[in-house]
Amino acid sequence: MVKRALALVSLSLTAILGLTLPAFAVTLEQKLAALSTFTQPTASSSSAWLSAWQNQGAWADYNFDWSTDLCSSSPDQPLGFDFRMPCRRHDFGYRNYKAVGQFPSNKSHIDDAFYFDMKQVCARYSGISKSTCDGLAWTYYQAVKQFGSLTVTQAQIDQVRKTAERNAQNAGA
Repeated sequence: MVKRALALVSLSLTAILGLTLPAFAVTLEQKLAALSTFTQPTASSSSAWLSAWQNQGAWADYNFDWSTDLCSSSPDQPLGFDFRMPCRRHDFGYRNYKAVGQFPSNKSHIDDAFYFDMKQVCARYSGISKSTCDGLAWTYYQAVKQFGSLTVTQAQIDQVRKTAERNAQNAGA
């Protein structure tokens, strides 16, 4: 009787603490739904992804690939504009949609989300700084949109800066 009572208490504690419960089995549909939520070109999607990125353990059952090389071979902070977080979310979308064989049909909105995120970074600036940032965001976006990888050269960055400065001078004239 005592052994049975102890076994029930042990079983109850185990169930409460979740020590022996099987892992939550995530279906492909659930994983795709989460991926869709995290990779849209909207403020709510960006916010949801950032929250998940900051609490990756809560998403362990989804087996997401959170790895990143930031902006690949392009500067992560061109001219001081910090594109690291947009690059992280972009890597997340590419890597995880590729892992489930759904990349081609989702590439466009992942790239659009990348551009959205960079424009959010640029919105913190004004004047020539904002124009320069917007130009760099457009250049980075075009690189991933056309080539599927992020490779922006220093020459392209310098050209965007020069164009923004010229536009600012012309606007002031």
